[in-house]
Amino acid sequence: MPYLLQRFAFLLLCLGIAAAVHARQEPAEVKRVIEDFLRVQTRGLPGEASFTVGAVDPNNNLAPCPALETFLPAGGRPWGRISVGVRCQTAGGWTIYVPAQVKVIGDYFVTARPLARGQAVAAGDLVRRRGDLAELPAGIVSEEAQAVGKTLNVSIQSGQVLRSDLLRAPLAVQQGQGVRVVSAGKGFQVATEGTALNNAAAGQVVRVRTASGQTVSGIARSDGTVEVRY
Repeated sequence: MPYLLQRFAFLLLCLGIAAAVHARQEPAEVKRVIEDFLRVQTRGLPGEASFTVGAVDPNNNLAPCPALETFLPAGGRPWGRISVGVRCQTAGGWTIYVPAQVKVIGDYFVTARPLARGQAVAAGDLVRRRGDLAELPAGIVSEEAQAVGKTLNVSIQSGQVLRSDLLRAPLAVQQGQGVRVVSAGKGFQVATEGTALNNAAAGQVVRVRTASGQTVSGIARSDGTVEVRY
């Protein structure tokens, strides 16, 4: 009888070891937490965002984990082809990275004809396209107002995707130009004349030497005035 008990105990031990060896993290659960994570991360992206998550090895050697945490690698963002990190937060936990792809379908603009450096962009110079913004260069022009009225830093060909770094805003104030300086604060506003000491587009900082010889800094406005706030 003791012999049979020993054999039974040995059998249970072997079964327990086998179960431990073959216990694996459920891939479906890993995929679920990644999908929940990306669903939150893609909210607010321009256009229509969607994503797909790559496969998790069903024969993985990861211990089952009751506390999974998802994250993007340092500097990462939910855009294009990415890797999403999943870590087990229990003692002796593990970390894996799962491939995913985020698509963002939206509008962007290409040039309708060749445009020369220094040329001001008009509405007729643009053609609207629709596609996956995540597959396009950074800083693409997605609204007509982002380009119309601005000038080109370089010459570009017809059909080229328009980027914001190819454009510059027209100058509102030019160096040496006489400008009206409006100084304002709580309960007061004073206007005077001065001379701009540098070029500036609307919204940029410009330094002005006033008629009294004082140098002040203010914000250039589209009408050529300079606003100084106190």
